[in-house]
Amino acid sequence: MSPLLSVRNLSKHFPIGGGFLAGQAKQLRAVDDVSFDLYPGQTLGLVGESGCGKSTLGRALLRLHEPTAGQVLFEGRDVLQMNRSELLQQRRNMQMIFQDPFASLSPRRTVAQTIREPLDVHRVGTNDERARRVEELIELVGLRPEVLNRYPHEFSGGQRQRIGIARALALNPKLIVADEPVSALDVSVQSQVLNLIKDLQQQLGVSFVFISHDLAVIQHISDVVAVMYLGKIVEQAPANQLYSSPQHPYTQALLSAVPTPDPETGNKRIVLEGDVPSPIAPPPGCAFHPRCPIAQAVCKTDIPQETRREDGHSYACHFPG
Repeated sequence: MSPLLSVRNLSKHFPIGGGFLAGQAKQLRAVDDVSFDLYPGQTLGLVGESGCGKSTLGRALLRLHEPTAGQVLFEGRDVLQMNRSELLQQRRNMQMIFQDPFASLSPRRTVAQTIREPLDVHRVGTNDERARRVEELIELVGLRPEVLNRYPHEFSGGQRQRIGIARALALNPKLIVADEPVSALDVSVQSQVLNLIKDLQQQLGVSFVFISHDLAVIQHISDVVAVMYLGKIVEQAPANQLYSSPQHPYTQALLSAVPTPDPETGNKRIVLEGDVPSPIAPPPGCAFHPRCPIAQAVCKTDIPQETRREDGHSYACHFPG
């Protein structure tokens, strides 16, 4: 089976400072040489600390941020080479669910107008067909048709996120990038929205890039997990394998912080020293070495090459395990 999405050496650098008097601008390496494949009906969980580049990567996939370099191949076509007209057509297949369900919805639009907007932009169907599609979508995400004439401020956070999901599904996309879709919700509501996303994936066959800093959420929702650190993917594996046998010290540290029902059987907590280095001036060698509990001399000078195993597990570390 061919990948739905193939990302190759994708980078997004933001210029910082510079100008006539300041000299050459520095580069903030938000996403740096990222590659992965996503197959139809699959969910890739993207996890890492705040500031590691997860959200920037998600937006770069859809060209909400224009990448600096690399390829984003969707069904074999490079999204980054598409002109404006081609990209507009491609938007039907690639949609996004945003982190803040209130900020992503216009306060001046009713629920019906919000969900219908993609149908209007792409001129899908007649007016009656669009109205019926909106009713189908609102019921699909577990809300009643009576809410269609109401405004975002009249809903809870969980209900607003359901509206955002309905809007993302309006054009029957093949891929949805979900950027921290439950982080702004109460814990009691998070599981409801996560279960809704899983049910919709099974029902519609849509693929997800699911971004989160919460490893418990990622484990619940993902088929494959990619761990990011300072703009790079440092480890990637099928979810069960990554959680049972992490190879990179950073992944091991993240997993050690996940609460367990029985503290006696949980992993020993690995506390990382120091702060995440600046993406403007990343350290030489392995970017994780200033905080790594097992770093050795080679880690400070040589960038680790990625190891790819036949079981789909890959990692970039001089001393894995």
